[in-house]
Amino acid sequence: MAEARTPRPGTYQDILDAPENLVAELLSGELHLSPRPANRHSRASSRIGIGLGPFDNDPGGDDPGGWVILFEPELHLGADVLVPDLAGWRRERMPEIPDRVGFTLAPDWVCEVASPSTRRLDRMLKLPIYRAAQVAWVWLVDPVTETVEVYQGEGPRWIVAATAVGPGPVNLPPFEAVTLDPGRWFAR
Repeated sequence: MAEARTPRPGTYQDILDAPENLVAELLSGELHLSPRPANRHSRASSRIGIGLGPFDNDPGGDDPGGWVILFEPELHLGADVLVPDLAGWRRERMPEIPDRVGFTLAPDWVCEVASPSTRRLDRMLKLPIYRAAQVAWVWLVDPVTETVEVYQGEGPRWIVAATAVGPGPVNLPPFEAVTLDPGRWFAR
């Protein structure tokens, strides 16, 4: 299904008025409506979150900890409102989760899981917004091609810091302390 777009500038009220079965985002002043993630997409997002669970655990145990990782948070980055599949903040930057809708503090890490309706948005529109907001790391995960691209912010641009294709153990920044197997994310 192709992304539905409005031809006029969008407002936050448009996001609030969007149908519940769509993900609404404001990107560079335009409202973008995308279908809710398909099953393979949801499975990949869930498995990534589970794999990164040791980073989201409370400090003091055997796990690396140090992060707050959330599914589909609403990010308010300047005039842009984005909903990545996952986002993470280092605990020293966000020791407590604010009790309100939306996050104005840019995350340290974002993961976008590609689907046919969001592939263009993720690469062409959202990546520049994340960089301008000083997000340090972005993962672009594609369940169809079974690939992971890790981007690290460097000044005004992104550099490819790592890639992974198919199954097999990898240590992906910024979560190198845990070995992950992307093949598990794409399992049917």
